[in-house]
Amino acid sequence: MRTRMICGFLSFCIIFITASKLKADSNAEFLFKVLPSEAAINVVKDGIPDSLFKNIQIGDLGKDQISKFFLSKNVDFLQIQSTITDIVKFAIVVYKPHKPSPILMIAHGWHESVTAPTEKTENPYENFLTIQVDMRGRKYSSGNPDCNGYELYDFYDAYRYVVKNYRQYISDTAQVYFSGGSGGGGNGYEILGKFPDLFCSAVISCGISDYSDWYRRDSIGEFRDEMSSWIGCTPDQNPEAYQSRSGIISVRNLLTPVYIIHGETDVRVPVTHARNFFNSAKELNKEVYYLELKNVGTRNHWGNITIAQEKAKTEFDLKGLEFRNPPKLPKRGKLIVPGYVVTKEFSVFLRSIDSVGLIKYDTKKQKIKFLKGEGDVIWN
Repeated sequence: MRTRMICGFLSFCIIFITASKLKADSNAEFLFKVLPSEAAINVVKDGIPDSLFKNIQIGDLGKDQISKFFLSKNVDFLQIQSTITDIVKFAIVVYKPHKPSPILMIAHGWHESVTAPTEKTENPYENFLTIQVDMRGRKYSSGNPDCNGYELYDFYDAYRYVVKNYRQYISDTAQVYFSGGSGGGGNGYEILGKFPDLFCSAVISCGISDYSDWYRRDSIGEFRDEMSSWIGCTPDQNPEAYQSRSGIISVRNLLTPVYIIHGETDVRVPVTHARNFFNSAKELNKEVYYLELKNVGTRNHWGNITIAQEKAKTEFDLKGLEFRNPPKLPKRGKLIVPGYVVTKEFSVFLRSIDSVGLIKYDTKKQKIKFLKGEGDVIWN
């Protein structure tokens, strides 16, 4: 595979408390919400720019997948080209708002792909230009999954694609939000470290913040096999490869407010992933909010959830997607580089996606010093 680097880039009484460490109330129904101190394509050309049709890419897919792609008045389902990996084309679902709106990027689950829409499928978030990304190697995309490696760059490519091709639906191109649950929540923890000044806010539900820990706790092998294949090793063989994909490693980079939701008794993704990320972020004075649902979680992330908890969860999710100002990267500082890091000022790519580096930067002087690792620097 030839990889080409280029320039670019979430009731009953709800109690708000300020805390530096997570605390549980065993008598509460849910824990506190914590706030910070080539086949035929069904094409409908109704109001669609001609450029969109020219940009449809099919890739190496079967006839069944190809036949799913279409453009329509309210929703489009198409493939676009990766700008970082030549052989990869990945699918996106674009739900158009009724008026110019912010952008919302949505990640699918670990074993999942995007759900193919129809022309009548409604926008799940009507106040956003909603983009669902089918990451590389999934049902409607070519290439291979790599577990929070270059597959997260697919979100950035999707963002840039809609800015160029759907500008009339966007109120402000700097207004970008993220939402993901389970495997998509794991994508969320990591994407905030790799793209620290892209997202205005992020909602992460039952996500994985430490893939090495997740690997070792997977006693039945439900996720371990994919991790070994997608990452190319076990955590014992290459601990750093797992670190470079784990959001817990790059908490230092956080500029985006994070809204975290997790069930206390989640079996498939233990609640420690949320607690540890929250505590690490609080120790660094990052803006992070946490809602833990007491006695919720079986092999279903939301198993045993009550009506009151469901309401609290929905309210928290919506709160996390309220208007926020875009994050600003300090003019100088240090950043963890989990394989790569992309900002509005510069991009840094380490020699290996399986490495974790550390840089010291000064945007005014356009200087970057590698304190750990080595790689390529691109100024925008």
